[in-house]
Amino acid sequence: GEENLILLDGRHEFPFSFQLPQEPLVTSFTGKYGSIQYYVKAVLERPAVPDQSVQTELQIISHIDVSSPALLTPVLRSQEKMVGCWFFTSGPVSLSAKIERKGYCNGEAIPIYAEIENCSSRLIVPKAAIFQTQTYLASGKTKTFRQMVANVRGNHIASGSTDTWNGKTLKIPPVSPSILDCCIIRVEYSLAVYIHIPGAKKLMIEMPLVIGTIPCIGFSSRNSSITSQFSMDMSWLALTMPEHPEAPPNYADVVSEEEFSRHVPAYPPPIDCEEQLCCPVFAYIQEFRFQPPPLYSEIDPHPTDVEEVQPVSFML
Repeated sequence: GEENLILLDGRHEFPFSFQLPQEPLVTSFTGKYGSIQYYVKAVLERPAVPDQSVQTELQIISHIDVSSPALLTPVLRSQEKMVGCWFFTSGPVSLSAKIERKGYCNGEAIPIYAEIENCSSRLIVPKAAIFQTQTYLASGKTKTFRQMVANVRGNHIASGSTDTWNGKTLKIPPVSPSILDCCIIRVEYSLAVYIHIPGAKKLMIEMPLVIGTIPCIGFSSRNSSITSQFSMDMSWLALTMPEHPEAPPNYADVVSEEEFSRHVPAYPPPIDCEEQLCCPVFAYIQEFRFQPPPLYSEIDPHPTDVEEVQPVSFML
């Protein structure tokens, strides 16, 4: 019946709502070489005159509950490196590190448990950092952008000494949640504990990390002062959605997916990022395999399947 409605001159408003598609939608994201964006568009058709249209961006969040069993599993890594070469070797530097679970949310502080033993003749400094890896896939080609988003520095460890981190915290800054189930763009995180050894290669442990949207209730008491419900805090969008994103790359200039799978190591090679909080470098990283996140819902403390949209108005 509305198609036969005759509107008089003046301003008319039509509140409306619509149901989002049932299939999962990928979280909105704008990165170095590509983006995932959604829009609501309204079109006014009138005879004998051009159509008039307006559109507004719609933010979609595919929620990831960090309380899921796959993300509650602790992660433990250890590694040792000899310092020196041939008969000038001074001794090993050993590093072991652990995080209590794989999944965390924006605003949480990750407690890091580590033990560093310095049997070398050098003075060493342990550090920890969160890395974000953006992977773009198109036409069988892959391009990866990696950057440090947060870091923390430990105390100097003299030769023959040992240092222990009993829950040293590294706070997660406002970043986009992990995107693990999209066939063209992946956003993955890792927590690295590493040591710069003068005169030797860096010793580094890297542990997979998932940035979720629904906090872990079981750990809320410990981090109650720093944990914020992601759906209530959209500050990460300002950091991940620049005003003028770069155009997608020419994928003919990057390696093939076959070469990527054939040469990729378990973790990217060590990177000398020092104290910089953003150090763009290119590195390949193996896909972290976790259970897929739950179905998306709109950014709302109480998600529903119906998105309410502001009235669209036209002047006739």
